[in-house]
Amino acid sequence: MTRREFISLLGGAAVAWPLAARAQQPAEMRRIGFLTIFSKDDPEGQRRVTALLQKLQELGWTDGRNIRIEFRWGGGDPDRSRFYAGELVGMKPEAILLNNAVVLPLLQNETTIPIVLLGVADPVAEGLVASLARPGGNITGFSNAEYAIGGKKLEVLKEVAPDVTHATVILDPRQPNHVGVARAIEAAAPSLRVQTTMAGATDVADVERAIAEAARQPNGGLIVFASLVINTYRRMIIERAAQHRLPAMYDYRYFVGEGGLISYGTDPAEWYRQGAVYVDRILKGAKPGDLPVQAPTKYLKTAKALGLEVPPTLLARADEVIE
Repeated sequence: MTRREFISLLGGAAVAWPLAARAQQPAEMRRIGFLTIFSKDDPEGQRRVTALLQKLQELGWTDGRNIRIEFRWGGGDPDRSRFYAGELVGMKPEAILLNNAVVLPLLQNETTIPIVLLGVADPVAEGLVASLARPGGNITGFSNAEYAIGGKKLEVLKEVAPDVTHATVILDPRQPNHVGVARAIEAAAPSLRVQTTMAGATDVADVERAIAEAARQPNGGLIVFASLVINTYRRMIIERAAQHRLPAMYDYRYFVGEGGLISYGTDPAEWYRQGAVYVDRILKGAKPGDLPVQAPTKYLKTAKALGLEVPPTLLARADEVIE
C-alpha cells in the first residue's frame, strides 16, 4: 500500500466512524412531568399509571427508552403536592400531566409549559382555560364531571336503598364541580322525596363529623364526592358507612372495589389513556390551546351488596357487579 493510499484510507475511516457512531446513539429522550394526588403504593394510582404507560407505548413512547417521565406522588399531602408542582415546573419538561386540584392555583402563573389536566374539576370555572372547545393557552385535558350527574346519583341511591329519605352530601366546597353537582342533587331531591344536607369536608375531622351526623338522621344515606381528603381516607369512610349501615353512593368504581355500596361516575383510567394521546400530539407539535378540553362521555354503575337487596333491574343496568 502506498503512502497516498494509506492516507486516503485513514481519511475515509475518519469520516465514516462518526457517522456510524451517530447511528448507534439512542433516540432523543423527551421528558414529561406527572403529578397525582395518590401515593405511590395506592392500587388505584397504579392502575391509572398503568393505563397511561400502556397507551403511550401503543403510540410509540416507552418510559426510559425515548421518553422520560418524572413521576411525583402527592400522597394526600397538599404541601408535598405544591412542592412537587414547583419542582416539575422548574424542570421545564415538554408537558406536565396533572391529577391534583390542590396545585391548580400555582398553574395560573405558568403560561409556557403544556399542561394536560386528568379529570381536574371545571377548568373554565377555575379560570384555567377560555372555553372547553378552544382552551386558548397552555392548558387542556379532561374534565371529570357533568353537573347533571348529581340527579342521577341520587336517583340510583334511592333505587338501591328506597328507604332513604335524607341524604348527606360530603363535598369539598372549594371545588367548583362539587358545588355544581351538589346543586343538581338538591334540584332532584324533592321529586324523589329526599331531604338533603350539604356537608363541606376539607379535612378528615370534617368527614367524620358528617358521617356521624348522617347516622343520627332517620333513614339516612350518603353521597360522597371524591377529593384529596376523601381519597386519602376512603377505607375509613367506607368502614364507617358500613358500621352505621348508611347506604352510600361514591364517585368511582374503586370505592366499591374496597367495600363501598355503589358508585356512579366515569372511569378515571380513561382520562389517563386519553391524556397519553394528548401528550403524543403535543410532543409531535400540537399546541394545547388547540386541543379541546373533553368532558365525560360514558358513566359506569358499579354495585356491591352490603346487606341490602339490590334490585335486579339495577343489577341488569350496572356496568359491573362486585360480589
